[in-house]
This record gives sequence, C-alpha cells and structure tokens, in this order.
Amino acid sequence: MSAAPAEAMAEEKSRAATWFRSLRDEITAAFEALEDAHDAEAPAGRFELRETTRKADDGGDAGGGLMSVMRGGRVFEKVGVNVSEVHGTLGARAQAAMAARGVPGMDEDPRFWASGISLVAHMQNPHAPAVHMNTRMFWTPGAWWFGGGADLNPCIEYADDTAHFHAVLREHCDRHGTDAYPRYKAWADEYFFIPHRGRARGVGGVFYDDRNTGDWEADFAFTQDVGRAFLPAFLPLAEARRTTPWSDADREAQLVHRGLYAEYNLVYDRGTKFGLETGHDPDAVLMSLPPLAKWR
Repeated sequence: MSAAPAEAMAEEKSRAATWFRSLRDEITAAFEALEDAHDAEAPAGRFELRETTRKADDGGDAGGGLMSVMRGGRVFEKVGVNVSEVHGTLGARAQAAMAARGVPGMDEDPRFWASGISLVAHMQNPHAPAVHMNTRMFWTPGAWWFGGGADLNPCIEYADDTAHFHAVLREHCDRHGTDAYPRYKAWADEYFFIPHRGRARGVGGVFYDDRNTGDWEADFAFTQDVGRAFLPAFLPLAEARRTTPWSDADREAQLVHRGLYAEYNLVYDRGTKFGLETGHDPDAVLMSLPPLAKWR
C-alpha cells in the first residue's frame, strides 16, 4: 500500500465522497421509479432520509452520512442505500485488525478517513432476489485503498438470473483487465461463505478489499465501474420477478433464507464489525438486516 499524506489526498477524498453520493442518488431514483411502474393497490414506496453521525471519542465531530431506507413498498419490502464520510482515530481492536491486514503505520498514527456507499435490498416477492452492493475508499496516514463488491442472494434460484448478474459484473470488471473478474469472483465466493452453515449466503458476485495498485486514478475508476454495474446487473431481475405468482411455501423459504443473511452480517461481515466498533450510527450499520426472518 502506498503512503497517503493528508495534504496529498484532500482532493481525492472529496472526489470519492462526491461520487458515492451521486451513485446513491442514481440508485434511489431508479428504485422509486420501479415502485411507480409496478401496478398495485398499495402506495408506491418512497425513501425516508435521515442524517447519521459518528461519535468521536472526545465528543467532537467525526463525520456521518445519509441513511435512506424504504419500507413496505410495492416491490421492496425493505431497502437501504446509505452513504457516509467519517474520520477519527481507530481504537485498539480496529488498529490490530488493520495491522494484521498489512496496513502500515498503525502503531505510529491511527488516524483514519473513510467514505462509501452501502446498499441492501430485501424484496416483497420471494422470486425476486435480495441483493447487496457497496464501494468505499479508506485512508490512513500510511496508506489508502478501495474496496467493495456486489452479491446476489435469491431464496429461489434462477440460473438465468445468476448468469445475467455475473455477466454484467464481468463486463464492467473486464474494462480493467480480464484477470479482475475471476479473481474477485473467487474472493466473493470465499468471503460470503457461512462456515457454521457450510454454504454460501447466495449465488455470489464480486468482492475486493485493500485495492491499491499505486495508481489512485485507476483504482478509483475500477471502483466506479463496480458501482455502475449494479443497476444493469440487478434492475432487470427485479423487474422480471416482481409479478411472479408466489405461495405460502415460497414466503416461508424467503424468510428462512433471510435468516442466513442475518447470521452472516451479524457474525462475519467486516463492515458491520467496523461500523459498530468505530462508533457509527448503529441503525445505519444494521440497515442491512431484513425486516422479517425465520429460523427452523
């Protein structure tokens, strides 16, 4: 990882944070348009917005973000699209975790800055897949890097849906070298695996972290393309499955599958752990949890 002096990264941080916010705006507009397009008696869902804050150890300003959540829509039972820009000093546990990943300088200077977008959608129709996407930039005085990815989480799997989702991700990753997609698909298969269940939480996607090739512009461009891939990868699936007839058995399967998602995010997810340990708004951190779930 390359060194990242504060004065040299101010413009880059601003550009990254601005872009994450613009991606949020594009996605929330597309999701509300999908709600309007679905002919149903229920009112179309709308995002409720709330500013979020991060608690600094000294009680001062440590940044925050915007939490955007839609509940009880025609298409989306619950979907959150959050953006954040936070800064401060890493606690001992977070420092140790960063040092274990090879981040230089954690013992000397534990300051950090981070910005990103995080999205999780849980659908009304059990035939429509749940989905996750996030992209982020992280900075410390010793390093900077990007991370993110997207993965599809259907409770009722359709091979065509899985193939489409992966094809769009591959297309966008291939713009940055044909080795990116297979590498980050394999990383997603490993990362989104639930050890105590012995299975993946869904049908995969791509995942990457600590991406620093030494070329900030190139790594930012890659991260932007991962974000841009999301709507063309997911929206056609939501549109196609939103009117599929479903049964009580389908709903039961959906609720049980959501239990897998909850288990993973509470036990293993790196972002959930980091957000809670560094004092970010817990409602925003736990936005990913489904509105209803079931365990056998």
